[in-house]
Amino acid sequence: MNDRPDTDRSLMARALALAARWPVEIVSVDSAQVYRGMDVGTAKPTPATREAVPHHLIDICDPAESYSAGRFRRDALRLVAEIRARGRVPLLVGGTMLYFRALTRGIAPLPEADPGLRARIEARAREAGWPRLHAELAARDPDAAARIRPADGQRIQRALEVLELTGQRLSDLQKLARPAPIPLAAYVLQPFAREELYRRIDLRFVQMMGTGFLDEVRSLRDRGDLQPGLASLRAVGYRQLWAHLAGECDLDTAIAAGQRATRNLAKRQLTWLKSTKEIETLDALDPAATDRALGRVANWLA
Repeated sequence: MNDRPDTDRSLMARALALAARWPVEIVSVDSAQVYRGMDVGTAKPTPATREAVPHHLIDICDPAESYSAGRFRRDALRLVAEIRARGRVPLLVGGTMLYFRALTRGIAPLPEADPGLRARIEARAREAGWPRLHAELAARDPDAAARIRPADGQRIQRALEVLELTGQRLSDLQKLARPAPIPLAAYVLQPFAREELYRRIDLRFVQMMGTGFLDEVRSLRDRGDLQPGLASLRAVGYRQLWAHLAGECDLDTAIAAGQRATRNLAKRQLTWLKSTKEIETLDALDPAATDRALGRVANWLA
């Protein structure tokens, strides 16, 4: 697995190599590929690739909808069971770490989002700033606050929302999660050379701009019913280009901000992966990585 930070094309090539050897169906583990009309910026598999190998959890939501880790877990568990019942091999491909954690470690019994409450929390954040709300969270749920950066508005908002809706701390509810009732073998493909990873991320963003990324975001904005606070439009790249189209910055600034946001996402992923013992890491730049992945999967299936 990996995420959109730039090894996605080589990842897909390796997924197809697995599909050539075993009867594979791919389940996307990507929080943005679920949305229709968001193709360039999410590096969605091409129609030809999706025709060659069955894919699931791609283009299942409108960008105005919200797709959660809890919904992903339910969908993924159902699909894995259905694929195995067909005598085929489920291959989960993507890099949304929250989704992978929800699947492998379980998810807490949390309430559904409350749009009105979220709007009130966001209004407070605009007035006082997310660091101030993070300090409030630290006083009410110190364990949750310790795992959330003071600038991570989305997670601060959710933790405060849970407190208001349930009267219980998010950190306490998360202890009630249960692991997935299925066996999994997990591998991550990432460039071990950090600077090379960042170089590829920056180059890939420029390449996406050349293949219509700005036009894609413009089409979403021209719908008139989407707002930048939606989960779909908080995806890296989309929110930065949306800000440009809204007149908040010039295009060069937006591109630089999108590249920076993608690099920061990669850093968070790498930090998460270091703390996850159940995942084996392979160097994506190693020419033998595909053969090694094939060998490991073959041993696991045996």
